Amino acid sequence: QSFLNCHHVSPYSQNPTQHMAAFNSLRAALVLATLTALAVAQSPSPAPVLLGTAGTFAILTKTGISTVPASVVTGDIGVSPVAAAAMTGFGLIADTLSTFSTSAQVTGKAYAASYVSPTPSKMTTAISDMETAYTDAAGRAISGAANLNVNAGLISGTTFTAGVYKWGTDVMFSSDIYLSGDANSIFIFQTSGNVVAGSGAKVILQADSSGGSTPLASNIVWQVAGFLDAGTTSHLEGVFLVKTKAVFKT
Repeated sequence: QSFLNCHHVSPYSQNPTQHMAAFNSLRAALVLATLTALAVAQSPSPAPVLLGTAGTFAILTKTGISTVPASVVTGDIGVSPVAAAAMTGFGLIADTLSTFSTSAQVTGKAYAASYVSPTPSKMTTAISDMETAYTDAAGRAISGAANLNVNAGLISGTTFTAGVYKWGTDVMFSSDIYLSGDANSIFIFQTSGNVVAGSGAKVILQADSSGGSTPLASNIVWQVAGFLDAGTTSHLEGVFLVKTKAVFKT
């Protein structure tokens, strides 16, 4: 399981997969029908998904993180129960106490279950908090019938307001989508499939009709039972709780 905290891009994953730490969009040919912009009706804002100590990480996973230099990760990264060797491509340098490592590609610190105490306990707690957040997000009831399987998962051009949305399909967008609200707006996106953002596609945060602040990335949660595939030059917003793998292409 993996957790990506994408404040301008964040995930959660279960199979032994790789997580590339450079954000962006899909090289694979992505053919989507041209869609008319669709505005989803306003729903009451749900309660936030609490991340606990998992929220202190930019990337957190049970299986490993792989990067291609020179990527840039802003914040801490961590793996557990796997060892530090599961973080590849970072050129990690252990601190003098071996409780964490640093990398020229990471502005924060890198933690692993194999490091010296108290790091193993810290990582066990963070992974547990991540799993709790995933279960919470997956179990939320949708805000209304209109929020089920919006546009059959082909959401290019769609504007979403605060609420819980659910798909029994992949969620794909090859052009921009819009999240409209304010700093208190909560968005929860659930899918039993995958999330695929096409090359250059963006998640754009915009203020609602009140004209105040825009939604916060920390209030946007994507619960993904499959994988996340973000194409070259794409731009994502939110916390991604991804069960299998997350790939960010450059």
